[in-house]
Amino acid sequence: MRKSDFCKINAKKMSAKARKYYVVWIGRSPGVYRSWEECKEQTFGFEGARFMAFPNEAQAIHAFRGNMWDYLNKKSPQNHTITEAKSLLDQGEGIKPEFILESIAVDAACSGNPGVMEYQGVYTKNGRRIFYAGPFPGGTNNVGEFLALVHALALLKEKGKVMPIYSDSETAMTWVRNKKAKTKMEPTTANAKLFELLKRAEYWLKNNTWESPILKWKTEIWGEIPADFGRK
Repeated sequence: MRKSDFCKINAKKMSAKARKYYVVWIGRSPGVYRSWEECKEQTFGFEGARFMAFPNEAQAIHAFRGNMWDYLNKKSPQNHTITEAKSLLDQGEGIKPEFILESIAVDAACSGNPGVMEYQGVYTKNGRRIFYAGPFPGGTNNVGEFLALVHALALLKEKGKVMPIYSDSETAMTWVRNKKAKTKMEPTTANAKLFELLKRAEYWLKNNTWESPILKWKTEIWGEIPADFGRK
């Protein structure tokens, strides 16, 4: 065998060995892709994209058909690829992100501050109402946004589902992360029910874990959140 032929064979073996297969669970077109470039086309600038690299096609197909969180939550060497890929995605400029249709959007409305408050959650894809609570006297918008997020988390966990949840309230998202509603709302006889709900929501957050990600709704790009009550 000529030396050049030997080198070509080795090059092919090395290329095959180095190839990775990319699973895109959430992206423009979910599926299994054979190169990072193809994966990037499906995830670059896509809000909430979820993807992962695998060493061979069989593993990738099996992962795509399964629950993505079984893979994304594991502390494995493959997760380094996710970190590297996400850093590349974050470098994108001038690309309009897209929201995930298969998700829940939540919002609250309050007439006054404090005032009569209500909140709801809808299916982002078609605006169908999933839950509603209220009206509650003596409430605030932030309290409503917080309760809506916890309501959505608890509902999804109860049904055994994992789905992104969108909110346009940074304050409510922070309260959920901290598992504490730092409201300045003063307790009164009228809003006693709200304080009871806040206590229950904080208890739930401190005694439960969840896999559904909470994402920021980009109002400046996408317009009003689908759960908006339309009172502006």
